[in-house]
Amino acid sequence: MDNRGKRQAASIFGGMGFYIALLVCVVAAGVVGYFALLKTEPDPQIETPLPSAVSEPEPAQNVVVPEPEPAKPVIKDTPIPVEQPVVRPIIEPEKTEAPEDTFLNEDDAPTMEPAPVQAVEPMVIVPPLAGETVAAFSVDQLTYDATLGDWRIHDGLDIKAEAGTAVAAASAGVVLSVEEDPRMGTTVTVDHRNGYITTYASLQPELSVLKGDEIPAGAVLGAVGNTSLTEAGLGAHLHFSVTKDGEPVDPAGFLGME
Repeated sequence: MDNRGKRQAASIFGGMGFYIALLVCVVAAGVVGYFALLKTEPDPQIETPLPSAVSEPEPAQNVVVPEPEPAKPVIKDTPIPVEQPVVRPIIEPEKTEAPEDTFLNEDDAPTMEPAPVQAVEPMVIVPPLAGETVAAFSVDQLTYDATLGDWRIHDGLDIKAEAGTAVAAASAGVVLSVEEDPRMGTTVTVDHRNGYITTYASLQPELSVLKGDEIPAGAVLGAVGNTSLTEAGLGAHLHFSVTKDGEPVDPAGFLGME
């Protein structure tokens, strides 16, 4: 019984041993083949992604437009030659004196025609106002001033007339000034362009001319008033004065009243 059992066990283990050995050989062959495969496998390559055909738009940039340059003058490439001026000395002619014994006959003397004389238009003078003279021209001696109560010179002619009476320009000229004088009141000055200047003072504020007006003789300048503070005691009147080259002239002589 024991020998039979031993033989059965030996046969069983003998058959199983064969399969176990075969399995071990297969596993060993698989392991060796796996490691051999790992050694011969090439290294993996990293694929680089290809750029896409459509790229994302870049952010917009601010475009600065340069300012246009100022126009430049056109300059020629080749310079233009400029001739230098020739400076010649001024030679004065020598003065030669005629010998004392040389005389010129009147017939030999050259005839000199006189220069044409331009006709000078006569100065037309008209009285600026018809009225009574209440204060005469006096620059050489003092006269009594009833308004101020003192003695002083008087550089004009005071002609009394009804207030509002028209005052005319004594001669043609240009209105030099129109002003409110603190002493003589509303005043008009006319330049006659020949050295004579006439002044019309103590007028009413409403005038008929402006500064710069060209006026003929007898043109209405304004009207008689009583705007002169230093001559207010005379009532309504015209203060008329004349100067020649800046010097006072007697208005009576200028008007031919003397």
